[in-house]
Amino acid sequence: MDKSRNILEKGLLELDIAASTEQVEQLLAFVALIEKWNKTYNLTAIRDREEILRLHILDSLALMSFVSGKKIADIGTGAGLPGIPLAIFMLQQKFVLVDSNAKKTRFVQQVILELKLTNVEVVHGRVEELKRSNEFDAVLSRAFASLNDIMAWAEYLLQPNGVLIAMKGQVPKEELDKLLCPYSVDMIAVPGVAAERCVVRINKT
Repeated sequence: MDKSRNILEKGLLELDIAASTEQVEQLLAFVALIEKWNKTYNLTAIRDREEILRLHILDSLALMSFVSGKKIADIGTGAGLPGIPLAIFMLQQKFVLVDSNAKKTRFVQQVILELKLTNVEVVHGRVEELKRSNEFDAVLSRAFASLNDIMAWAEYLLQPNGVLIAMKGQVPKEELDKLLCPYSVDMIAVPGVAAERCVVRINKT
């Protein structure tokens, strides 16, 4: 666990994220829960603890400087990513984590209980069927589909000046060419991850 702690603390430093001892412990406890539940449920294909830290925890936290607003939806959250790591640090924001896989939402509910997170709600369901129009300042997605599809499913969730924040690998030029809404693209560096990563912000208006 010492090596895991070192990877995490070094990564947080590189991301310029100030973390308390409690926040570091919460993140490590989250990783331990992913490992434990992965033995029974297929939460993530990544099994190695160090890879979970880099490719899931630090990858999620690399989004933090791009997220603003009071109410944030994380759609297709899976094992609670990026919502849980962000919620640990963004205590003034309310996070709603959405997934259509019941096993994964059960896991996320257990995480919320064990980590005592009071700013997180989990919803089991399809994003396009939530019936929560114009509720969120931001919708997050670790891009599980094309940008056009994600926007088509989730745009109604956003307030008029809301923004969809999608994490992708390489800049998806073909997908960007099809977008009808204004957008911006930023390259990001995830500590310990050599692969290209970018954040696409798409405005509702």
